[in-house]
Amino acid sequence: MPEINFLHFIMKNLQQKLSDARGDSPCDLVIKNAKIVNVFSHEIIESSVAVSDGFIVGIGDYEGEKSVDANGSFLVPGFIEGHIHVESTLLPIPEFARAVMPHGTTSAVIDPHEIANVYGMDGIRYMLESAKTCPLDIFVMLPSCVPATPFESCFEPLMAEDLAKLIDDPGVGGIGELMNFPAVYNGDSEFLKRAKLGEKKVVDGHSPFLTGKNLNAYILAGIKTDHECTVAEEALEKLRLGMHVHLREGSTEHNLAELAKIVTPENSCNTSLVSDDRHPDDLLEKGHLDYSVRLAVENGIDPITAIQMVTINTARCYKLPRLGAIAPGFQADFFLTDNIEKCELKTVFKKGKNVADISDDVAKISDFGPALPGKSMNVQPLNEKSFEIKIDNENVRVINVVEHQILTKETIEKAPVENGILVSDVSCDLLKLAVVERHHATGRLSVGLVRGFGLKSGAIGSTVAHDGHNIIVAGVNDEDMLVAANALVEMGGGYVVVKKGKVIAKLPLPIAGLMSDKTIEEVVAEQKQVFATAKDELDAVPENPFMTLSFLSLTPIPELRLTDQGLFDARIFQETSLQVET
Repeated sequence: MPEINFLHFIMKNLQQKLSDARGDSPCDLVIKNAKIVNVFSHEIIESSVAVSDGFIVGIGDYEGEKSVDANGSFLVPGFIEGHIHVESTLLPIPEFARAVMPHGTTSAVIDPHEIANVYGMDGIRYMLESAKTCPLDIFVMLPSCVPATPFESCFEPLMAEDLAKLIDDPGVGGIGELMNFPAVYNGDSEFLKRAKLGEKKVVDGHSPFLTGKNLNAYILAGIKTDHECTVAEEALEKLRLGMHVHLREGSTEHNLAELAKIVTPENSCNTSLVSDDRHPDDLLEKGHLDYSVRLAVENGIDPITAIQMVTINTARCYKLPRLGAIAPGFQADFFLTDNIEKCELKTVFKKGKNVADISDDVAKISDFGPALPGKSMNVQPLNEKSFEIKIDNENVRVINVVEHQILTKETIEKAPVENGILVSDVSCDLLKLAVVERHHATGRLSVGLVRGFGLKSGAIGSTVAHDGHNIIVAGVNDEDMLVAANALVEMGGGYVVVKKGKVIAKLPLPIAGLMSDKTIEEVVAEQKQVFATAKDELDAVPENPFMTLSFLSLTPIPELRLTDQGLFDARIFQETSLQVET
């Protein structure tokens, strides 16, 4: 929501607000006897806060129609998520709001490039429409890389001329992460057009391990942020070059502890805490940005600084001038807590209303969902020969999962072969991996090898496969992989666990094969059942094998990936071969 809309709401009933601010008339709400966390001066101020018509009108001694005695609790500005893909929570926007608002998140900057890969512009419009009736303030960054690279297949490529149709929408915060960073720093005209679209708003970046002169060129093109840093040196270089650095702590990407090393009192204003990808079980059990604040404090970041990194810093980064602070003219988004280090929330207010009081409204709109056109699963029929691949060379490339990261490592190893056909070898944790195109029934699919799942039998499959979100399946034999793929088509997408030719657990995701139409509590229960089944019945090693699986086709992240078009080396941004030429 750009500044002009905030000003519209402030100007509404301005004379009454001014009267309330002067103390001439009682305001709507007063939070009395609070320890206010002041993110401007980095201090705690003992005072009261006056609210009228959803905005803060004053700090000091006020009278109100309604008052809440904080009894010395800390009053903290509402948190702002700076970068998240809501689809990663497996929840539509209204249910996402219901999940995060009790954790102090009152606004979120989202990048819906997952659903955009499945439904194109209609997917973006779906998210914009979903946000309109949601009490959580949502700012949509237009997906800039659909597909992420030309080496994977999506529903329809989105060009600058497509994004231009929505850039002026009041719900749009700018241009989402420009993942094809080589195209940007090499001056590709199409990608420069996409960057230019966001020049009056914000352009998000995505540049893992990019350094030196190419990083200079990338930033020169108008890129403001980066959330892909995994080591302190990388983050510090980007910070020094003027980027706003997001310290990411997601369900798979655990980067905060390492990146906290770079945060100082002098540079913290140019950093934020973000989630990027967060699974529903983590939201329900660990929290959202409140969890990130706790983790930041545990890793040596001053508590008020950590709060700044999820409030005013993020608001300034995304040009949201009326969010992220407790001061006159700011939206009345805040919460009470007795301990800012532990960040255990007591009462959350959104636009001056207790979130608990509006929870029924959030629950009611959980059923809201504008229509999406057609079906999201269009797959050419598969058969028992679909995953067969002949091996002529002795050595093959293997994708190796990196624990607690979305990075992978490449190794070259002797191919496990039977009768000239590539097979899995559970003795050394080598599984067959397949990606099947699901948008236009092209019949295109690719097969590779992956290590890190530990399966001793069966197969797991998903339609959550960043970023093209084609079907991705890993298994110890072709028969179970086929059953998994077909089951995903039949149920309209989701997660599936197969053993001995039978589906033994599943989590349907009927909204684009990415999101559930159930509550977070129901989704987490189904998710836990799927995880437990994969672990107990198949001996899966990762705590969340489906999130690990989902990133194995993400082409902009090093090193090795598999898409429906084949094996991809993200270090050189080129396709490569499964078989190593000798």
